[in-house]
Amino acid sequence: MTPTFPPLPISAAALKELRVHDDAGNPPRPYTDDEGDAPLRCCLRSSTRGERIALVSYAPLRRWAARTDADPGAYDEQGPVFIHAEDCGGPSGENPGYPWARPGALRVLRRYDSRGHITGGRMLELPDDSRTAFEHALAEAFADPETAQVHVRAVEYGCYHFRVDRP
Repeated sequence: MTPTFPPLPISAAALKELRVHDDAGNPPRPYTDDEGDAPLRCCLRSSTRGERIALVSYAPLRRWAARTDADPGAYDEQGPVFIHAEDCGGPSGENPGYPWARPGALRVLRRYDSRGHITGGRMLELPDDSRTAFEHALAEAFADPETAQVHVRAVEYGCYHFRVDRP
């Protein structure tokens, strides 16, 4: 079943650029993943052992603002994300729902307005039924008419997982 609030991977255009230089200006350093389980933001799944991946710096609000003429100002943060070293074609559709939704995982949902400014947030400890919990938390976020998008991040490392746009 497709989520009411679909998670968005990093766009194909942004990935093409990130595979040349990341948002900190560094060239990627692809490597063979010997362990697997890295959260890939290009296809919203975990890596498998032996895949070629890269850890790059990504600034989600900066890229969104460039397309929308928003000005996130001090909210323009960048951080590390895993992507495939080469084009993977994006999400396969085999695992609809919210990625990396293990029971007990802690997530923060940050709300942003059309300027790219934070308008609120919420921490969510994922229960066994993580889909329902995400749906409820996202419905709550979008109940605020100022919310243009929500970023979902891991609490432990602060890593950006995915974005959800106002339906």
